[in-house]
Amino acid sequence: MDQFILEKRTVMLKKLIRTTPDISVTIARIALGGVIFAHGAQKILGIWGGHGLQAAMDGFNQWFGIPPFMTALVAIAEFFGAIALVIGLFSRFMAASIILVMLGAIYFVVNGHFFMNWYNQPQYGEGFEFHILAITLGIIVVIKGSGKYAIDNLIAKKLN
Repeated sequence: MDQFILEKRTVMLKKLIRTTPDISVTIARIALGGVIFAHGAQKILGIWGGHGLQAAMDGFNQWFGIPPFMTALVAIAEFFGAIALVIGLFSRFMAASIILVMLGAIYFVVNGHFFMNWYNQPQYGEGFEFHILAITLGIIVVIKGSGKYAIDNLIAKKLN
């Protein structure tokens, strides 16, 4: 029985990490991870204009009604998920997590506008054009996998 369970888990892991050796997918994965990492670092580390995790949790709860534990999950997905994406570790799962974060941001944070608020007009709010680009890059990674130059490829070789 234990051998059966182990084989099933191995099959599921292989499906999760299978990929195509396509450099364009690698570029999409690293671009998405790099951009999202900056947002996670704002929340987790309080750098690049961010104020740290506690301030993010308090602010998101006050401004958008998002419970602190959800903000913590978002910060973890953005920070650690983005690092995993850049190195190509469980990229499908990480990209799917970031897609969910972006959908949540569109629903809870964005003010119904398409364009970003380049001129910082308070009455305008933020648009969702950035989120659409991030979701699109995430979908590419979910469909195609990590691409070339990813830890997922090393894991797949070990499993075979």
